[in-house]
This record gives sequence, C-alpha cells and structure tokens, in this order.
Amino acid sequence: MTTRKNNELYETTAHIRDHCLCLHAQRAARALARRFDDALRPHGITSGQFSLLNVLNRPDPASMGPVAKFLAMDRSTLTANLKPLERNGLVSVEVDPEDRRGRKLSLTGEGRKVLRAAMAVWKREHTKLEKEIGGNTEALRSGLRAIA
Repeated sequence: MTTRKNNELYETTAHIRDHCLCLHAQRAARALARRFDDALRPHGITSGQFSLLNVLNRPDPASMGPVAKFLAMDRSTLTANLKPLERNGLVSVEVDPEDRRGRKLSLTGEGRKVLRAAMAVWKREHTKLEKEIGGNTEALRSGLRAIA
C-alpha cells in the first residue's frame, strides 16, 4: 500500500512539475531577473531597480501606494527597495506636503542619467529575448498582465 501511495504522490508531483503555471512563472521570473541583472550590472542597478526607476520616471512625484500596487509589492518591500536607490542618489523620497504621513518619490538627475543609459542596455537585451522566444510575444505580455 505504501508503494502505491508513493507512486501516486510521485505522479502528482510530476504532473505539477510539468503543468504548474506558478512554478513555471517563478522559474522564468528568476531566469529573466538574472539575465537582466547581468546586463544592467555595469550601470550599478538590478533588474528590479530598473523597473522601479521606470515607474518613477514621470513628470510629477509619485505616492508610495500606487507605486507599490503597480509593482505588486507591499509598502514595506517598496521602502526596502527604495533605500539603496536613495542612498546612491538615484531617487528622492520626500514628505508629502499634503499628507505628512505619506512620501513622494521621484528620480533625481543622477537617477535619470542612470535610467537613460540602462534603457539602451534593456532595449538591446529585450530585442534579443523576444527573438529567442519567437512566436507571439504580445500574447505572452497580455497573459502576464492579466495575471498581475
């Protein structure tokens, strides 16, 4: 009986290994992050920091809540991710003049400079990635947006 249960357990594990969208998304996310981390390293930022700099690249400072929501992270994780960018002079975190409990986030001049240089790397790497994936990358993007 134990052997049969173990076989069933293994069969279920194999099914999950081959079909689980969450597992495959996690693996793909880690591989993509490593790839872009390596490409962006010469500019002193990670792929996650690149995403955050892009979200903050806007005419007016952003509030923490909408930025955290867009990046699908909680405010404490956003705060932790902002600290090295602020320490390196790429991001400014200021008290919200309309609500002293809140914070307004914006890129500094240095942050825009790093982002501009990193964008060229991203464009090159992203073009290569889309060629490697082949097929309909817009359908992939659409599916990922639907999940998020």
